[in-house]
Amino acid sequence: MGKLGGFLQIERHGIPQRDPAERARDYREFLLPRPAGELREQGARCMDCGVPFCHNGCPLGNLIPDWNDLVYRDRFRDAIVQLHATNNFPEFTGRLCPAPCEAACVLEIREGDAVTIKQIENSIINRAWEEGWVLPEPPRRETGWGVAVVGAGPAGMAAAQQLRRAGHQVTLFERDEALGGLVRFGVPDFKIEKAVVERRVTQMIAEGVEVRCGVDVGRDVSVAELRERFDAIVLATGSRVPRDLPVPGRELDGVHFAMDYLYQRNRWVAREFGPEPAVAQPPVEREITASGKHVVVIGGGDTGADCIGNAMREGASSITQLELLSEPPPHRPDEVTPWPEWPLKYRLSYAMQEARTAGVGEQDYSVATTRFGDDGDGAVAALHIAQAEAAPPFAPVAGTERELPAQLVLLAMGFLHPEQELLEQLGVERDPRGNVKAVKPYTTSVEGVFAAGDARRGQSLIVWAINEGRQCARMVDRYLAERQAAAGGPPARPIVDEGLAGHADADEGPEGPPFRAGPGIVAG
Repeated sequence: MGKLGGFLQIERHGIPQRDPAERARDYREFLLPRPAGELREQGARCMDCGVPFCHNGCPLGNLIPDWNDLVYRDRFRDAIVQLHATNNFPEFTGRLCPAPCEAACVLEIREGDAVTIKQIENSIINRAWEEGWVLPEPPRRETGWGVAVVGAGPAGMAAAQQLRRAGHQVTLFERDEALGGLVRFGVPDFKIEKAVVERRVTQMIAEGVEVRCGVDVGRDVSVAELRERFDAIVLATGSRVPRDLPVPGRELDGVHFAMDYLYQRNRWVAREFGPEPAVAQPPVEREITASGKHVVVIGGGDTGADCIGNAMREGASSITQLELLSEPPPHRPDEVTPWPEWPLKYRLSYAMQEARTAGVGEQDYSVATTRFGDDGDGAVAALHIAQAEAAPPFAPVAGTERELPAQLVLLAMGFLHPEQELLEQLGVERDPRGNVKAVKPYTTSVEGVFAAGDARRGQSLIVWAINEGRQCARMVDRYLAERQAAAGGPPARPIVDEGLAGHADADEGPEGPPFRAGPGIVAG
């Protein structure tokens, strides 16, 4: 374990951030590293609990007490081995995950005192890249089986890397011009610089993964071609159909889905600061800009915050973030989300902190949108809102109507399910929510077709995406090994996932989001 009694002697020090006024003027990452000595002290706070609830809090089953102790002992090279044993891309999760592991830390029983797990995780992988410890891991043998992975977000990338390391020929298809999915195109550079994503792409290519960007499977490549060429198919297309707001005036110019705006901003940053995609060219898009406008963001999650951060850097006149639900309490409500569950409490986003510092940001809860106002020329000019009732369907309360100026409205209300066209062409069954239905773990109703990530699970966290990609790869590898055995071939060496430590049986689920919503998960 860490230092004996360290949790009693050493205070928690969270992740330092750049000054909000300064960072809102550029697109560099706003989180700052800590010196190695301070990180070792934070690792010393880990108690190596007899029942490490952090394992349960982390969907990946990260070996958290192990690498906390190794950091405390200044054994960073051993720590990255432990970290990579369960997580293909810890630099993604170390920057973007909301850290449910910290919410489940035993020290978090005293709210706000958890071990800074996310900070330590990020420091380990950053050190590993700096020292040159992260190298391509090509397979020791080739199996001769071919696998197509459709969708190159975290789930697809994790599945492709695991399958390639098992010796299969893997082709990763992505309709956008570069790999990374929403990590590349939805999340701004000031949260994760895209060179961080690109170096993982370089590693995967060096391992032998064939990358085909700018290819829309089902259109550019037919399902028949895919079935003929490959022995197995993994669907990792994400949950990309956004939730709409069907009120009068929705068709007005200036009302956009959040991802349309974020994709465009990320492409602009790539053109201006790099790295630009080397495989395929981005599409020509109509410009969506927040510069000089009154901006309203509808939706209080991470996507909404990222819209605010971009609007700040563009120079919006004002930014208002609206949320349909009531404002969460400032502290963990034990009667609703007791430890070690994810606490439903108020958190000031990095972006709203920037907007408030600049005097242009406002956040409002329990707000229902009734209609969009027209400027007379077909563009949005105002948002008509009212106080929302406290319970579903959150109807507007009579007599509370008011109007907000708005020349740009961004809808950041989450996603419904994966796009259906490819699923229909493949003929896979879907669940009542429109996600790919797994008739067996990660296995669809169609022979040789598997599903992972948000396309199977529904909108969720990056840690769930990576976990799903890894576990789906195990099921694909098992399927191919059974085919090889049936054909009289030599027994295959299965993918072994050390991340199963602390999990009862990954083959039995999970089937979908928990009944009680966790961070970024809509309860089903």
